[in-house]
Amino acid sequence: MHALIATGREMVTELVQYRELLIRVVIRDLLLRYKQTLMGVGWALFMPLLNTIVFCVVFMRITTIETPVPYPLFAFCGLWVWSFFAAALRFSVTSLTSNSNLVSKVYFPREILPLSTVAVCFVDFAVGAAALGALMAWFGVSPGVHVLWLPLVVSIHVAFTIAVALVLAMGNLFYRDVRYLFEILVTVWMFASPVVYPVDRVGGLLGAALQLNPMTPIVDAYRAALLLNAPPPASLAFAGGAAAAALGAAWWLFHRLEFEFAERI
Repeated sequence: MHALIATGREMVTELVQYRELLIRVVIRDLLLRYKQTLMGVGWALFMPLLNTIVFCVVFMRITTIETPVPYPLFAFCGLWVWSFFAAALRFSVTSLTSNSNLVSKVYFPREILPLSTVAVCFVDFAVGAAALGALMAWFGVSPGVHVLWLPLVVSIHVAFTIAVALVLAMGNLFYRDVRYLFEILVTVWMFASPVVYPVDRVGGLLGAALQLNPMTPIVDAYRAALLLNAPPPASLAFAGGAAAAALGAAWWLFHRLEFEFAERI
């Protein structure tokens, strides 16, 4: 136990010492991502809006679905939350392999690379919040006192995202087909989460299984805090525990195996 605590302290201390490198890598990735695009950070708004329109056509024209707030607002909030999670993982998968020169020639905490991709996507997430605010104003929905839960919800969301990002980045370094399997996984995972429909309407064993998905209470907690002026679901405690455990395990495993990364690159 003492050895585990000492290792954890070493990991945190090392990351703090290299914080300037992390900031520089984040700035580099931001500039590279939007340097040759016409819309720039506008893509952070465009994609959730486009997906919202598509799902509005499906669930408002082709079929009907009951939601506690207007469906466009319900869908955009879920897609905004999911877009950060999915984009961060998509870029993290190749964060080690696409920086092979750094990984193989220079020593630094390798977790900086997947962490930087999560940080860059969080910037997009913050930009997307402006569009969500505009939609809330359009539909006359304003947050109440329960918006104070938002920092906790964001912390759990980010922690879980980092945990999965570390696992995917490491997995893709050892097995290059992980990046292809991820594309299938992320699509299935989206529809197993309450992104565009409320999964609490799904009953039976399938409904119970969907509730075990940590993203389910996370997405629901965002909607509760921002749109419904309600406390987050009790299952957010499960998501918080799962995020903390996953982050600790993923980071420890990443740190233990990082000395093999240069050989696998």
